[in-house]
Amino acid sequence: MIKVVICGAFGRMGTTIGGIVTKEQDMQLVGGVDIKEGTFFGVPVVSSDNLAGFLASVKPDVLIDFTVAAATVVNVPIATKAGCAIILGTTGLNPAERKGIDDAIIKAQVPAVISSNYSIGMNILWTLIRDAARKLGDYDVELTEAHHRYKKDAPSGTAKTILQILQEEIGPREEIYGREGMKERSSEIGVHVIRGGDIVGDHAVMFASNYETVTLSHRAYDRAVFAEGAIRSTRWVVDKKPGIYGMKDVLNLA
Repeated sequence: MIKVVICGAFGRMGTTIGGIVTKEQDMQLVGGVDIKEGTFFGVPVVSSDNLAGFLASVKPDVLIDFTVAAATVVNVPIATKAGCAIILGTTGLNPAERKGIDDAIIKAQVPAVISSNYSIGMNILWTLIRDAARKLGDYDVELTEAHHRYKKDAPSGTAKTILQILQEEIGPREEIYGREGMKERSSEIGVHVIRGGDIVGDHAVMFASNYETVTLSHRAYDRAVFAEGAIRSTRWVVDKKPGIYGMKDVLNLA
């Protein structure tokens, strides 16, 4: 039985993941972490101030964190010291914050899966975008992403991963965020961010040339698609050697 603790228990993703964990026959939800204490799905939720003692008492195998940078940088090092494997889906981490998390994982010698997107479809799309960029590097490239009105980081972590792929394959190119005024398009990557309503997550990359365009896109209709990927990663990570892995490893993508 895989014992799981979820950070951001009362948040949208935390609640979605928690509900799925409770239905998995090989997993046991043993607790959660959030700003306020309480219960969810019949198990205790503690604050970060009490996390070390709580982990020592429930002894989870895996800690899942889909929260915000300020919470992640506190919770993950505590969890690694407790010997927990980590499933990390928090976006918006700056380089220093990410390095601190990586260092904590490496020092504690625990396995961790870190990804900006746990959707299986999106991870396959990343491989398609890389292949297309290699073949269409002389085309104009535009990236569009859309999320719900409450998402704070922009562009999304997923969009940043796409930009990294594009820069690796066709770069270096300047990234232009939105456009205004009188200026002819140059050899750039256009980036367009939309925030509104309850959009779960839309991403599209357009390669455009004279007489044709090629568009690769992914649309998430429910947060469960990310939660299912996190559950798959949880099941995968428990018997792995210490180290930092990605969804590419979980899905065995070349």
